[in-house]
Amino acid sequence: MADPAGLPPPLRPSTAPPPPAVARALHAINTCTSASALGPIRGGILRDHALLRNTTVVSAFFLACGRLRSLDPALALFASLPRPHVFVFNSLLRSLPPAPACSPLPLFRHFLGLGVRPNRYTFPLMLTSISSLRDLKVLHSQVAKSGFARDLHVQNALLARYAACNTDLAHAEQLFDEMPCPDVVAWTTVITAYRNRGRSFKALSAFRRMSAASVAPNRVTMVSALGACAAHGAVDTGIWIHQYVKKQGWELDVVLGTALVDMYGKCGHIAEGSRVFSEMVERNVYTWNSIIGALALAQDGQTALQWFFRMEADGVRPDAVTLICVLCACAHAGFVDIGRKIFYLIVQGEYGFQPGIKHFGCMVDLLSRSGHLDDAFRLVETMPSQPNAVIWGLLLRGCKARGDSILSEHVTMRLVELEPENASHYVLLANLYAGTGRWLEAEEVLKWMRKKGLTKDAGWSLKMLEDSSSKYISDEDLMECAL
Repeated sequence: MADPAGLPPPLRPSTAPPPPAVARALHAINTCTSASALGPIRGGILRDHALLRNTTVVSAFFLACGRLRSLDPALALFASLPRPHVFVFNSLLRSLPPAPACSPLPLFRHFLGLGVRPNRYTFPLMLTSISSLRDLKVLHSQVAKSGFARDLHVQNALLARYAACNTDLAHAEQLFDEMPCPDVVAWTTVITAYRNRGRSFKALSAFRRMSAASVAPNRVTMVSALGACAAHGAVDTGIWIHQYVKKQGWELDVVLGTALVDMYGKCGHIAEGSRVFSEMVERNVYTWNSIIGALALAQDGQTALQWFFRMEADGVRPDAVTLICVLCACAHAGFVDIGRKIFYLIVQGEYGFQPGIKHFGCMVDLLSRSGHLDDAFRLVETMPSQPNAVIWGLLLRGCKARGDSILSEHVTMRLVELEPENASHYVLLANLYAGTGRWLEAEEVLKWMRKKGLTKDAGWSLKMLEDSSSKYISDEDLMECAL
């Protein structure tokens, strides 16, 4: 029976053995391990019209080109096909990388020009290779013209691409609102997009709307929702999700289990997060990072280090985020010697990477908190990259805590140089001068501020700005990758 949409019937695999020439061609294609061998194979297909008309051979060749990351032979063969079946074109699309250097739209136009119509699988495959919003809108119009605008499979693919290509999610939101009955895939796409854009409240709102619409979540939905709970501190919703998981009898695999550990840790329920951790059969470095990072944020440095040593004993190799969490824990606990040892192991390459700016920030914080201001200052001065305001702010906090007005002044001057348009630095500098009785210099700084047209926020005072350096100091700043 003909397809109601007028599409060609789907190809059915034949039960008869393929002809010898086809079998030889398929063997050569499927065992090909070198891109240089693709050219001769393509030549053999072009010389044999039976092979050129065989959709199985041509499709296998396209997929081999994709596997070997050599698309030119595939494109050259496609250009030689007089009227390719949609199945063949879809195979070519499968061979394209997720974000090709050139838009796949010219290929699609050539395909349409041959008089062949796409099917419901063509557009999702096309969409995976679209990277610009402009191309996405063009393809969206082709979806409408081809009669697939109401196909849920195509709608979900469009929604996923709009969520990836449109920063403010306006187009994704509009498309979602126009869907009459979005399924779990659509809801999960929206929840994940909000979470990835840092809009955790919107993600949780969408999750609740999904529940109200009686759409059952899947594991991916729950992982995204737990990420939003962790970012927003919505522990009640996180607990509800955990109870739902238990009720459904879902196994705590490494992804879902890690999401639960992370949620509990960020919401301050470390004991419950530890229980989930112990229930997991499989754990990875992200699972360990979640529990160690939670303990570091809770300023339980001793326990965080115990988990870190247990992690190493279990044969799990720490990554850059692990060491950020550990150094932060050392800073809170005052473990100067342990922190120094771990940092120098990072510098020596023992963990397989060089320290980044966050590792330096944690170490500056550790040394500053413990009163090793000279060591902290030398570390900042010898950093391989330029220290940012967070680094100088950490050092400044240590200077102020130890009453070192001379170094405080120097660090504040560096902040002024780094961010000359930031009024708070000038006010803080004036405050430092006033605190040591240098009133004329304090007045000169404020005059300079006014001359540059800089104004402080309403309600500020020199006294209130005494600890303004704290605006730079946040464990989230240092551990945002882990948390």
